[in-house]
Amino acid sequence: MRGPASAGSPGPVRAHGAPPAVRAWVQALGAALAGLVTMIVVAALGLWAAGAADLPGGAFPSVVAATVVVAAGGSVGMAGGAGGIAEADAALDVVPLSVTLAGALVLAAVFLLPLRHRAVAGTPELLGRIARTAVCWLVLLLLIALAAQHSFRISVGNDLADQLGEDLGTTPTVGFRADVPATLGVGLLWVLAVLVLTFLVSRRAPLSPRLLHFQEFVRPPAFAMLLTLLAYAVIGLIAGIVELLTNDRPSQTLAVIFLGLPNLAWMALGIGTGGAWVGHIDKALGLPLPHLLDQVLRTHGRRTLDLGALAEHDGRAWLLVAVAAVVLLAAAFTAAVRSPARLPAWRHAVELAVALALTLFVVGLLTRISAHYGLSVIGVGDLGGDLGGEITLEPQLLRLVGAGLVWGLVFGFLGSLLARGVRHPGEVREPPGTRKPPEAPKP
Repeated sequence: MRGPASAGSPGPVRAHGAPPAVRAWVQALGAALAGLVTMIVVAALGLWAAGAADLPGGAFPSVVAATVVVAAGGSVGMAGGAGGIAEADAALDVVPLSVTLAGALVLAAVFLLPLRHRAVAGTPELLGRIARTAVCWLVLLLLIALAAQHSFRISVGNDLADQLGEDLGTTPTVGFRADVPATLGVGLLWVLAVLVLTFLVSRRAPLSPRLLHFQEFVRPPAFAMLLTLLAYAVIGLIAGIVELLTNDRPSQTLAVIFLGLPNLAWMALGIGTGGAWVGHIDKALGLPLPHLLDQVLRTHGRRTLDLGALAEHDGRAWLLVAVAAVVLLAAAFTAAVRSPARLPAWRHAVELAVALALTLFVVGLLTRISAHYGLSVIGVGDLGGDLGGEITLEPQLLRLVGAGLVWGLVFGFLGSLLARGVRHPGEVREPPGTRKPPEAPKP
């Protein structure tokens, strides 16, 4: 028989697993790893569809790593040269939001798994979980950033010139490398933003007792905005599948779905509510872009991308207004139902207006595009031909914010009116036919 434990001996380990500290780190690592693996898979599928698997020199893994770095908020620099005689200049600033959205959703879902049966948690515990997840995320992101580097040789289109450049050591090259400090810094902000938004949106996320009274007023509009963005992503996915089955370039459609579906879907939300972007396309530079956007933006100067510009090429663009109205009305109704019954209609309108304006502001920042590539000789001029090109797309942020405020006010008020006959959280209704007892006469 085993004798009693001495007073100084450590307590028994829980029967169902590892010590709490080890289990907490395993949960944090699981959340970070699940999010990052999801991003790698989605990025690899999109790049494979775009033809990146055929890149020379075994560059595909490095390109996937660079895409994940950018999707997680990191920075990848591009540079090149040709032995001092020529210089290759390249830059690419675009967020593959399909990769970002998939990683954020999986990270948030796995992070909430250990907390799903709790309504309240202490502040130290919640901060500890967030900190451990952030540390694991940064370690994994560091490994990905170190793998995100490669160099390519650029052919000038002439075998003799290529051979001469190789003999003289002046073959044009362009490469990319992740900026590790910037990637870790912005990557930390990215994962913290995802986890904070998780607590703002999800009713399964427990809060500390001091923050419980905020959930009735913050979570309903925040959840409504998440519902709006996801609804647009689903609508875009359905449209992408239809396009995949009907067009003659399925690989390009797949690349758009796995890399830039939210970019286009959320731009449709902004344009449908009256927002706009400004830009132009010189050459596509391998970026998968829909034909309609290419038609509108392929001009000599900058062009405004809004409802009017799209309708000039395709009258169906006006359907974006109807889609925005339906989705935002459903989101406003959901927010009103999730809010306390005592909240007046004007409060719903103001809260939804602020939430939608902030959402469109963030959408504008995330959907900007800046990409160019050029090759100059002795620092003067661009060789032109297929060796140079540019794409720019910048949001008109004030117009987006203004549209969000107007649409939020209108549909927030309408959603509140529609939700008046629906039971709200915490609301107790008397059964039909019940009469209130007569009030006692006042003395």
